[in-house]
Amino acid sequence: MKYAIVIEEAETNYSAYVPDLPGCVSTGRSLAEIESNMREAIALHLDGMREDGIAPPRPTTHVAELEIA
Repeated sequence: MKYAIVIEEAETNYSAYVPDLPGCVSTGRSLAEIESNMREAIALHLDGMREDGIAPPRPTTHVAELEIA
């Protein structure tokens, strides 16, 4: 499965979250670090859901970038 992540730049780092997995968040000092951290966060989040007997949700969020002139 592929889950969309939203990455936001802060003053000194990045933060990210998964719209389809409420509560699944992470931070990192670089884009590479935040992507790595989010992979780990998503895996842990899904494992926790399975342990609690909750089926992981099917990804439904779609991401697009729009150029505005």
